[in-house]
Amino acid sequence: MSRLGDLGARLYRGEVGYDFIGKRKIWYGISILITITAIAALAVRGLNMGIEFKGGAVFTIPSTSISEVQAREDAQKASGHDAIVQKLGNGGMRIQVTELDTKQADAVKTQLAKDLKVDEAKINADLVGPSWGATIANKAWMGLGIFMVLVVIYLAIAFEWRMAVAALIALIHDLTITVGVYTLVGFEVTPGTVIGLLTILGYSLYDTVVVFDSLKEGADGITKQSRWTYSEVANRSINSTLVRSINTTVVALLPVGALLFIGGGFLGAGMLNDISLSLFVGLAAGAYSSIFIATPLVADLKERDPKIKALKKRVLAKRATAAAKGEQADTPTGGDDGTEDDPQDAAPAAVAGPRGRGGRGRPSGSGRRR
Repeated sequence: MSRLGDLGARLYRGEVGYDFIGKRKIWYGISILITITAIAALAVRGLNMGIEFKGGAVFTIPSTSISEVQAREDAQKASGHDAIVQKLGNGGMRIQVTELDTKQADAVKTQLAKDLKVDEAKINADLVGPSWGATIANKAWMGLGIFMVLVVIYLAIAFEWRMAVAALIALIHDLTITVGVYTLVGFEVTPGTVIGLLTILGYSLYDTVVVFDSLKEGADGITKQSRWTYSEVANRSINSTLVRSINTTVVALLPVGALLFIGGGFLGAGMLNDISLSLFVGLAAGAYSSIFIATPLVADLKERDPKIKALKKRVLAKRATAAAKGEQADTPTGGDDGTEDDPQDAAPAAVAGPRGRGGRGRPSGSGRRR
């Protein structure tokens, strides 16, 4: 078995673990800092909206010896507006100029033909109205709103309202970070970007739901025992699904990274950047939020429940009594106290999580397997 596979098996059995829940304030602080940075960048710089949202003209130029820099200067001089130039695979160019009407576009086309030394008849000019982009944006916002409402309803029914709230916060967190990165990098926001943003919502929820399912199973009947707190079971759920989350995220990031860094960067296919950047950042942010944000938030909300509060008091009181008598307390690996068990004492902790085999130390009622 590989080292990663061995680590995953030990995490799954509870033999090793990291105290994600106990250090949740650190993760909250990091996320708040990133979110504030993203919002500040959005407020100061704003998004670089593409021609589809602002309107203008797109000129497709046949193969020419003129450089991209020179073509950009000529286009800006001819139009009086900023221009974006992309090199095409056939040696031609794609020039975007915003805020042009039909009459202005014809004049710019004529001037470009002279400056770039190409036949005017071979230059293809397409006009894009801003109303089309506004329609796309409105539909995207509507789809986003409907999606979030349905997600909250489904998670509240399938799990509980606390998990629905935590998942919604994690989704907003992921979208904010992705939009903030777009602002800082300065990539154009196109319909491809919108598609990418809507696509990452499902990926963002995937790992979160996996952990929630494990947590739901492990916490079934938890108030009937006095060995483990809810936060400890939540921490065990994260650890038991950690390697799976990492594996699925890395596998998803590899092709998206190839599109972004090789296709969009090395090969110069700039149009691939629109969707690949949003997917890449969104996938990474979704994996982060499922581990460091969503589940700790559930634990925080759940610990406010009077029954869970009473459970925590019983568990701590029992451990204090055991410590006074010189007995070994039942603390799971990477539990709430921030300590890790010695490997020789891992067996009792291994059954503390949601998928142990009915041995001692299991929260009552968690004997189901899937």
